[in-house]
This record gives sequence, C-alpha cells and structure tokens, in this order.
Amino acid sequence: MGEIEDAIVRADQEAFTQDPPKTLKGRINFLLKKLKTTRAVAAELGVSQRSVERYRKTPPKPVADRIDTAVRARWQPVVRGRRRKEAATSTGITVETRARFGYTAPVGTTDDGRVRRLTVYLPPAYAQRLFDARAQGAGDRDLRAIVAEGLQEVYFKDGGTRADQLRVEFTDIDYFDVSF
Repeated sequence: MGEIEDAIVRADQEAFTQDPPKTLKGRINFLLKKLKTTRAVAAELGVSQRSVERYRKTPPKPVADRIDTAVRARWQPVVRGRRRKEAATSTGITVETRARFGYTAPVGTTDDGRVRRLTVYLPPAYAQRLFDARAQGAGDRDLRAIVAEGLQEVYFKDGGTRADQLRVEFTDIDYFDVSF
C-alpha cells in the first residue's frame, strides 16, 4: 500500500466505536466467525489450517501482525461505511501533508517545486472520487492524482478565483494523513 491508501485505512479505523478484540484468541475467533472456516482463515493469513489452531496461543510476530490487520479490515464495516458515505455526501475530508509541490504555470512565472506543509479541507466530491477509485482497486498514483487535483483546485487556485492555468504536481511525500 502507498501513503494515501494507508492514510485512508487509518482514517477508516478511527470510526470504530468499540476496540477490536485484544486477545489473540479473541481475534482468531472473530476471524473464524467472519470467514466461517479455518481453511478460509488460513488462506487469509497465508498459513496452514493447523497453524491457525496453534496460533491461538503464540504466533510469530509477522503472523500476529497479519491477524491484527485482517481483524481491523473486517471490524465494524457498517460504522466505517456510514462514515465514508457521510464524508462523500456532506462533510468532505481533511488532508494534511508535507510534500513537494511542483507547478506547471504560464511563461514568466516560477515553476520551481518546493516543500510545503498543508492542511486543506476537500469537498465531498473529492472524497467520493477517492473512495470510488480505492474501491475499484486504483493504485497509489491514481489516488495521489485525485488528491493533487483537489489541492490544486481548493488551495492553489482558491476555488477557481486565481491561477487559471496552474497545474500542480504532488511528489516526495514526507507524510500524508486524511480524516473524515
């Protein structure tokens, strides 16, 4: 996963109204409840069926991390869906980033890129496009293009009131976070 995909997953998990199971046994039991069989859980984790039974006690650290990721991906889907829908229809998203922004601008203006730290509210239309692209399996480059377009329109062009021909490139991301 890329920076933007990771940020969306983190923001998605902030919607949890309850914490996922804390114990390893509780997490395995949750996965068994959701996936129905030890074979399906084993396939999800990339281990054997017998290993799933053994891992109720003490799995290796990489497998414990995969168990945690699988549980969090399936935890409270209705709550997360409701929050995404609200962001895509009414509240929008807030993007916080520190990255290099390069420009393509008319002759006579500077197009030197520079690092900026931005916190920008993007309207619901950009949230909807971002969620739709992610659901269709878009890569980080495509998600980055949507965010760059949103930052270009909202921040750099001030909603269309200035810098008409400006094109923004969003590269060298130090950090990226999104909330909705």
